[in-house]
Amino acid sequence: MGWGDLGAFGEPSKETPNLDQMASEGMLFLDFYTANPLCSPSRAALLTGRLPVRNGFYTTNAHARNAYTPQDIVGGIPDSELLLPELLKKAGYINKIIGKWHLGHRPQFHPLKHGFDEWFGSPNCHFGPFDNRALPNIPVYRDWEMIGRYYEDFKIDLKTGEANLTQIYLQEALDFISKQQASQQPFFLYWAIDATHAPVYASKRFLGTSQRGLYGDAVREIDDSIGKILKHLQKLGISENTFVFFTSDNGAALISAPKQGGSNGRFLCGKQTTFEGGMREPAIAWWPGHIPAGGVSHQLGNVMDLFTTSLSLAGLQPPSDRQIDGIDLLPAILQGKLIDRPIFYYRGNEMMAVRVGLYKAHYWTWSNSWEEYSKGIDFCPGQNVSGVTTHTQEEHTTLPLLFHLGRDPGEKYPLSFASDEYQRAMERISVVVQQHKATMVPGEPQLNVCDKAVMNWSPPGCENLGKCLKPPMSDPKKCFWPH
Repeated sequence: MGWGDLGAFGEPSKETPNLDQMASEGMLFLDFYTANPLCSPSRAALLTGRLPVRNGFYTTNAHARNAYTPQDIVGGIPDSELLLPELLKKAGYINKIIGKWHLGHRPQFHPLKHGFDEWFGSPNCHFGPFDNRALPNIPVYRDWEMIGRYYEDFKIDLKTGEANLTQIYLQEALDFISKQQASQQPFFLYWAIDATHAPVYASKRFLGTSQRGLYGDAVREIDDSIGKILKHLQKLGISENTFVFFTSDNGAALISAPKQGGSNGRFLCGKQTTFEGGMREPAIAWWPGHIPAGGVSHQLGNVMDLFTTSLSLAGLQPPSDRQIDGIDLLPAILQGKLIDRPIFYYRGNEMMAVRVGLYKAHYWTWSNSWEEYSKGIDFCPGQNVSGVTTHTQEEHTTLPLLFHLGRDPGEKYPLSFASDEYQRAMERISVVVQQHKATMVPGEPQLNVCDKAVMNWSPPGCENLGKCLKPPMSDPKKCFWPH
């Protein structure tokens, strides 16, 4: 989902009344970022409070390549990483993930081995349908075992876009909240739905209701579901004791827009890129009785901050034996303070850009290769900015391209290298980058090796359903990441 997909962020059809109300009752973050322009690494960053280059969710197979966890990935979240639910357990929390996990699908990466108590959802995205010979259909799990597969037991109609998954995920959330409230149990719910990811889907009641087509139908259903979750908290009398945060894992995928992708507002490009459209996200914090209503924050925030902020809310300290990149946002949320901190924009193993204050410096620029672009894969449709949205990897480390995001949120007008403003801003930014690089110890890359034998052929529980498939012979290879 993109920055420009919600009414509160200026989407012209104004079809997100519940999220807009959540913003009017809580706080809107205008400068909130993900840790990576792609799904899996940003989710790993959210749950560890650490940049993907630290927690292993990146590749060294080629320079500055986006990598994720498709079915044939061998790696996943390392045991050495401490995830938010593991730490919250120490304070007595019950933790549930609903929806997409995406941190590895092999047994050692199962979410219930990494702090979650319950899971309803899938290890991968809802791609398919597959023939169960060349590729298996993706499994859907309840807790430890699969209960079916997408397209077989959990239908998605690719012709009409109809699927009931968001409704199932909503009911799972409401039931979990009710159960924890009844037993006076503190809880952490990670509601990771994926209806706005191509192939986009919505349930029958929402199909054809949006001015924006199928993508808008999916957004409307998510909006409606979030409204129901917030009303449920209020009905149970626990809204003033529950902190809720809404955001996205990366910018809208313009490659599949407008039918299967959203809007990044005025920002440049989209998912897969380190331009603003790829990494600046819609973000809303809601906590009635604590967060002043109608707040708008210019605090630079990041999904990794949700790790540290959640620990703070639970009265816990972040781990002291490792570098944590997330900061505690509570002073910004509750007291309106502005905390000085940089935002780093990584693509694979490379720091592409950094934001300090209102200035963003690009040390590398790349949209995607000419080869991919010539096949019609365009991450910046209608937004070619000469010398900025380059189709070759361009290094600017000696003279970074500098933008003032207040005057130029679309990154169209680089500041003159000769200007005093450029010199002053780069003096400050250079110190931040030097300190960052001096302390950077990359983790073991998890997204280098692929093997068809590790796909979801025979997940736990398949034998009860008669859905075990025979895997091919193991043949590990370097994963190919084109962009």
